[in-house]
Amino acid sequence: MELTVGAVLEGKVKSITNFGAFVSLPENKTGMVHISEVANAYVSDIRQHLTEGQDVKVMVIGCENGKINLSIKRLEPKPQRENAPRPNNFRNNNAPRREGGFQKKDDEQAQNEGGYSQNRGYNQNRGGYNQNRPQRAPMQPAAPKTADQLFEEKLKAFMSESDNKLSGIRADHRTKSRRR
Repeated sequence: MELTVGAVLEGKVKSITNFGAFVSLPENKTGMVHISEVANAYVSDIRQHLTEGQDVKVMVIGCENGKINLSIKRLEPKPQRENAPRPNNFRNNNAPRREGGFQKKDDEQAQNEGGYSQNRGYNQNRGGYNQNRPQRAPMQPAAPKTADQLFEEKLKAFMSESDNKLSGIRADHRTKSRRR
């Protein structure tokens, strides 16, 4: 019997490892079911799904260099996904699209459709930047810095620059001493 990809066979689990299970097939052949091909859900311990000596139905998913790759999960029905809300995309689905980007509209049409307006940017009526956000108070100008604060800032910048230069010199010195 020639094994072909897609063939469904009956087998018996011969041994189990951390990465998969070896299955005895007809005609004294052996194939392996990788841990990722055991079930549709995440499998951390294959022994929770299979036991040695268990009869299993497997699908051949590959035959390379005398190795037979098998799958159990491809014979199981796929679980139904819940209807999770899709992520919002920023394009207005009703807006006409053209090659190379957005098509410009006049301001009145954009405001009526809730799209891009040339004068206003992103339309605030459709969940724009400032909707439902409290307005911030205007920033007060910072108090002028004293001479001591200015000196401290300059000293900090000097020390940082000096440390960078010293570390560069040390690195150069280490590479030169290794060459000798």
